[in-house]
Amino acid sequence: MVRAEIRAHSSSKRPSVEPGENAVLYAAVWQAIFGVVEVTGEPEHDPVRRRWAWRFPIRPLAVVEDLHDAPPVEAAGVFPQSLWRHSHIRLSQEQFESARWLIEAA
Repeated sequence: MVRAEIRAHSSSKRPSVEPGENAVLYAAVWQAIFGVVEVTGEPEHDPVRRRWAWRFPIRPLAVVEDLHDAPPVEAAGVFPQSLWRHSHIRLSQEQFESARWLIEAA
């Protein structure tokens, strides 16, 4: 992954995130976690976009350089089935800390 290219996250529904919060990036096809980011702005709606019309800026804090090295989401205590119909979910503090450690160690 190119760290400088990670600048925003898009969602189909208005995300419930606030500036200053941290988040974990998830590669759905790989079922792997590959980054920890800070939310740096409010979600904005783009009425021109039919899909993924909500977007908010992010700043990468830790990123796995190659998705082949990205840890599976299950290693952080999150089951892929919980993500199938959601663009984002809330993690427990324990899940977040585990994910951050796994990403930084990868």
